[in-house]
Amino acid sequence: MITMTSLVKHSVVSTAFVSALALMGSRAHAGEWELDTAHASAGFSVKHMMISTVHGEFQKVSGSFALDDAAPTKSSVEIVIDASSINTSNAQRDGHLKSPDFFDVAKNPNITFKSTKIAAAGKGKYKVTGDLTMHGVTKPVVLEVEGPTAPTKDMMGRQVRGFSAKGKLNRKDWGLTYNKVLEAGGVAVSDEVQIQVDGELIAKAPAAAAPAAPTAAPAAAPAKK
Repeated sequence: MITMTSLVKHSVVSTAFVSALALMGSRAHAGEWELDTAHASAGFSVKHMMISTVHGEFQKVSGSFALDDAAPTKSSVEIVIDASSINTSNAQRDGHLKSPDFFDVAKNPNITFKSTKIAAAGKGKYKVTGDLTMHGVTKPVVLEVEGPTAPTKDMMGRQVRGFSAKGKLNRKDWGLTYNKVLEAGGVAVSDEVQIQVDGELIAKAPAAAAPAAPTAAPAAAPAKK
């Protein structure tokens, strides 16, 4: 006999079951990836004396990516750059860039980017908006991203995929205001900075399931007298 109580119980169980299936489905499509530090670069370029372009890079970059292939705009990205790893192929210039005049790496050792919004921008392309923290200042910036590519296996049998991102910013927005006015007019370093991040991602291994708790042995029956 079907009662109102049994109907309510059935409804609650069905709702919980559907919710569990939906959660399992979303997890099946989402994947955790990390940046392969051996195949990653974070580069930048600025105009020097308004007549030439100087290129540089940060040599220590790491990052984590939660990629949802079923709904890419629900993915998330976090990148961490070691500011002291800056390299412009000139030791004197690198030392100046690490000083309080620019990045002040003693007080601000890392540059970070955390995505806040991802929007489709064509086949395999996205506009990724995120908070860029640099020189102790956090401001939004938009990156144009190609990828990630479809997963494939590398020579070590790992699942890997690649991406490329580019954007531009005004360094003064992050408090990097140092400059010199040239005698002939203009300045030594442009305010606009072009940025480029390229890399390969490695699939993270799924977390191992916790071992089941041991089952307590049943109590022995009392001996008969």
